Amino acid sequence: MSYLSIKNLSNRVAGFSLEDICLDIEKGEYFVLLGQSGSGKTRLLEAIAGLDPSSGHIYYKEDEISKKDPEHRDIGFVYQDFALFPNLNVEENITFSGRYREIEDAQDHFEDIVDFLELKDLLKRSISALSGGEKQRIAIARALYSKPKILLLDEPLSAIDPTFRNAIMKKLKEIHRRYDLTTIHVTHNFREASYLADKIAIIMEGKIVQIGAPNDVLNHPQSIEIAKFLGFKNIFPTSLIGDNSHFKYFSVDPNVIRIVKEVNDYCDFAFEGFVEECMGITDHFKLFVNVDENHFFIKIPKREYENCLSDSKQSITIGFDEKDVSYI
Repeated sequence: MSYLSIKNLSNRVAGFSLEDICLDIEKGEYFVLLGQSGSGKTRLLEAIAGLDPSSGHIYYKEDEISKKDPEHRDIGFVYQDFALFPNLNVEENITFSGRYREIEDAQDHFEDIVDFLELKDLLKRSISALSGGEKQRIAIARALYSKPKILLLDEPLSAIDPTFRNAIMKKLKEIHRRYDLTTIHVTHNFREASYLADKIAIIMEGKIVQIGAPNDVLNHPQSIEIAKFLGFKNIFPTSLIGDNSHFKYFSVDPNVIRIVKEVNDYCDFAFEGFVEECMGITDHFKLFVNVDENHFFIKIPKREYENCLSDSKQSITIGFDEKDVSYI
């Protein structure tokens, strides 16, 4: 059995339900739960932590923890809004779990966290005097102080200035390794998921719809709904390229579609169409090309296509290669 195993977990509140969730997460894994707002990501974290009553079973190292109180599950939780105690200062927030459980080597552990997260100058401050980034570090420190084996992170980068996002992502990886954690990280950000994850699960409307290695999940969606969620463009039926395999749809990246200008400019697939619209961006054009009522979106560097005349409905030949086709 896996380090953390979730079997047939379900719950229903206010018309929304998690349905028959099954996940297996290995020790030391950085597991990312990817989904849109309202898909059930936070509710699943709360169910794992014991904060949201659910049916089904949760096993931690073969020990069923489904009925255990949250404080007895060896799980740390960092909420999106940090959920810090406004009546306690920074140090009191960090050490709060010491009020209801004994922390081994508490002082050394506390000093290590404070030093690692650079919190020494903040310890006596009130929560109201902190920036968003400081509150995030305090919330993480509070979760780490209880020495959890599993760390749950609910959209931890959503309130962070994009300028600092790369540095914070790097820090999260360091925290994961330094404190020997198994981490479940919730996000709707594909780039964040790709950088951090050892494994990704996509959740849609309370159901896990795909799970696997980051490259497989992000580049090979198993349904057209997942492909659209992941931002895939140019999704068409495989009949357009004469493919009779079991795949129903294919997608091709706007950046790899070429304009065929000469006879010897060979592509595996080439189509005649006309330009519906052309938008000039700083260094490229966005072309919208109609091919027998299939609407292709293409990005072309300006140096490769100088005459963009969307008002003329000009004829155009576009093409791409088999290696650039993603089947869905």
